[in-house]
Formats: sequence, C-alpha cells, structure tokens
Amino acid sequence: MPKRIFNFAAGPCTLPLPALEKAAAEFVDYNAAGMSLIEMSHRGKHYEAVHNQALDLLREVLGVPDTHEILLLQGGATLQFGMVPLNLRAEGKTFEYVNSGAWAKKAISDGKKVGPTRVVWTDEANKFTRMPQAAELKPGADAAYLHITSNETIGGIEFAGFPDTGSVPLVADMSSDILSRTIAFERFGLIYAGAQKNLGPAGNAVVIVRKDVLAASREDLPAYLAYKSHVPDKSMYNTPAVFAIYMMKLNLEWVKSVGGLAEMDKRAGRRSDLVYQAIDGSGGWFRSPVDKASRSRMNVVFRLPSEELEEKFIAEAGKAEMSGLKGHRSVGGVRASMYNAMPVEGAERLAQFMADFKKRNA
Repeated sequence: MPKRIFNFAAGPCTLPLPALEKAAAEFVDYNAAGMSLIEMSHRGKHYEAVHNQALDLLREVLGVPDTHEILLLQGGATLQFGMVPLNLRAEGKTFEYVNSGAWAKKAISDGKKVGPTRVVWTDEANKFTRMPQAAELKPGADAAYLHITSNETIGGIEFAGFPDTGSVPLVADMSSDILSRTIAFERFGLIYAGAQKNLGPAGNAVVIVRKDVLAASREDLPAYLAYKSHVPDKSMYNTPAVFAIYMMKLNLEWVKSVGGLAEMDKRAGRRSDLVYQAIDGSGGWFRSPVDKASRSRMNVVFRLPSEELEEKFIAEAGKAEMSGLKGHRSVGGVRASMYNAMPVEGAERLAQFMADFKKRNA
C-alpha cells in the first residue's frame, strides 16, 4: 500500500487511489499495444474508445438528458469565462452575472470585454459571506443569460438551490462542486467546469449545453472558440487532452462503482459536517465567516484567534500528514478542500486535530 497523506488543497484535487493505480499499471504499455496511450494517435481505436467511454460515463453518472450536448474542451474554466459571452451574445441583449466572489469576478471581467454586462446581485460589501437566495435573482427582460458560480472555492460559499430563470438561459460555473450532487438540468442552459476539482486532473474542461442554446450560439468566431465547432466530431475538432480525459474516465468509473452521485452527495455531507461541527463546537475559538445557509461542502474556510496560531495550526497539520490547509492568499486563514475522492477519514482526522490543537493552545 503506497503512502498517502490527506490532501486538502483547493486544486488540483485528490484523486481516487484505484484510478491512480490503474493509470500507473497501464501507463507504459496500454492494452498490450507496446506504447502509452498518450503516445498514440487520438484518431486510433484505443483512444477513440477511451474518449467515447468518458462521454458516455459523464452522461450516465451526471444524469445528463438528451436535451444537452457534452463538450470536452481545453483551457479550463478560465477559457469559458470568454467563450460563454462570445457564443451567447445577441443584438440588444445584456450579459447578467451574480458577483459571489473571486471566480465570479473573473467571469464578469471577461464578459465586459465582449459586450454589455450587468451585475444583478453582489455581496461584496460583506466580503462575500453568502450566496443569494433563489428568490433574489430575477433576470431582466433583455438578459442574454444569467451567470452564477455554484461554489466559490476562496470564500467557501455554495449555492444550496438554483433559481428558475424561465426563458433566460441559466449559466453556471460548476468547476468545484460538479459531480457532488444531482443537477436539475432542465434549469440550465449551459454548465461548465474545469476538471481539476472533482472530475480529474487539470487540462480538461467539461461544457454541458442545452441544444436550443447551442443552436442559437454564434458562428462568426475563430473555429475553436465556437461551441458548434466541437459537436460534429464529439469534441475531437483538434487533438483532445488525452491523458486528462483518460483520467476523468477512470475517476468516473470509480464514482459509478461506489454508488454514483447519491454516494458522492452523502460523503460530501458527512465530511463537511464533521469539520463544521468542530468549528461550531469550539465555543468561538474556531470561527467560520460564512453564513450557515451558504456554507460550502467542498471548501470549508475558518479562522483561529490569531494569524500566528493559524500558521502554527497549518504547520503542525502538515507534520500530521494533512497538507494544503493554508487559506487563499487573498483572505488568509485556513481552508479545507474536500472533493469527492477525499476519504471521510480525512475529515475525521482534521476534526480530531482541531480539537486537540485547541486543547494545547487555547
């Protein structure tokens, strides 16, 4: 059994050990072909099978209906900040955004470079400690789409439920909580997600777009930037991110084997509950700045009584084989990111460490 520490980093993420071990076993000689998959032609039978299996597993495990197309693109979620407005812009229409934190701001910034952009809700005055309630979001009559970020990894806030935007397409950056719960796809015109949180390693992005939204999308774009370019050849317009897609396939096989989305949802709740209970049961010694109704299950952020204690906490946690707990440089504090492949034992270890650390230092 290889040594495995608990990786609480916000991304790239922990991957399931069975997927890593299978990749290691197949890496040098894939399917007795005498070469690695990443050396083969992406038009050959070996990779074509992997590619199609990855798409089929995404549709099956996520429950994506036939009303939506699935695209596998490069550039991560960052490229989608620009591709969404480029493809969905329309004469007389305005891009609408929820400003929920750092990642929403990046999407807004790129939207403004493409066309008229309007922020319809923000919690910036309160340092982004909550998400809007569904009833607070009413798209305008001239909205091209309403864009939300379902989970903000830096602020540690997550949408508990999603708004019904009617005929206005709801667009969501789900990079950090996709594959952790069921999605009511009928509410979404487009969902995109960088892979390196719950889906697999960095290098691949998933775009799930409703067919009517796709049909209305622009064609007067450089080829790669147009969603329509990627549909006929099933996201093989150019050379795909072979290794990232292969690893995503192995990750999806693992998710399916342990119980699918229902089990991922259950584990996410169990992990985050353990750490939030440690925070709430500390008498205020550990404190979460986040409104309870918006607490993220993926990224638990908290503070200690002083920055000195936070530094000590992170250093001692590292020695106890828990890495990646330092909060984002823009906000400080502690952040425990617990994506799908983080064992519940990792959250148990962290919660116990928090209790022990308080006893030693309070």
